[in-house]
Amino acid sequence: MSQPDLFVVCRNCGSEVSPYVTECPYCGQRVRKRAPKLDRSGGEPQAKRRRRRRPTLPRLRPEEIAGIAPDTRPYATFALLLIGAASILVFRARQPTLTHGPIDLGYLFVPTHDEVWRFFTSPFLFQDQMGYAFVTLIAVAIFGTLLERRFGPFLVVAVFVLSGAAGSALATVAETPPLFTSDNLFPVFGANGAALGLLCAWLVDDRLAARRGDDRENDMLGVYVIAISLVLLSLAEQAANIGAAVGGAIAGSLLGLALPLFTRKSPY
Repeated sequence: MSQPDLFVVCRNCGSEVSPYVTECPYCGQRVRKRAPKLDRSGGEPQAKRRRRRRPTLPRLRPEEIAGIAPDTRPYATFALLLIGAASILVFRARQPTLTHGPIDLGYLFVPTHDEVWRFFTSPFLFQDQMGYAFVTLIAVAIFGTLLERRFGPFLVVAVFVLSGAAGSALATVAETPPLFTSDNLFPVFGANGAALGLLCAWLVDDRLAARRGDDRENDMLGVYVIAISLVLLSLAEQAANIGAAVGGAIAGSLLGLALPLFTRKSPY
């Protein structure tokens, strides 16, 4: 930056005035439109200022803080929710009409004992029972996310599938009909047993951790309210079935006993 002159001469009165003023202090005549900028660098070129980046915390690593789950996204839980929501859309798109029957995605109807594969497909499927789907999928979202953040996606899918299949199998073997039906053949599908399996697996693991001295200070009242809601839903909704709920809860509890064996070990 060029240095300003030591003084300037007023054209009106001929006085020498400072170059840092715009009007002559003697006669009031305007000397220049604006004063030059001051050079505060002492003659040295100033480096460009770097914009400060806002500080951000890194993602929480597994076992970095005791009792706190690592910061991961529950992709497997999202996939389970999307499959359940998609089954509703498919069923509505292919509802039975005079020209074609309903699409068979693998719904289970009791009593049937010869198609075991339906035990594994029926927990993923819903029909038009929006209230039933909403309650069970909310429970799957909550406890699936909690389990997935602590144990990973594969264990969440395994607990969901095995608990749902166990519930379907118990409903088929015990032939537990809904309270309000007179039909000999009744449907058993939806994620009620699988949701109770996820809840019970998480609950057993949480209680085992508290017994070891690792109290995670979770809100157990909310857990019990969700569990009671799922059990009452199995009594009110024909497809939920109390046998499927009991079977899913038992399977989830047994799987919860084995969950500490799959705790992620931190490499740090």
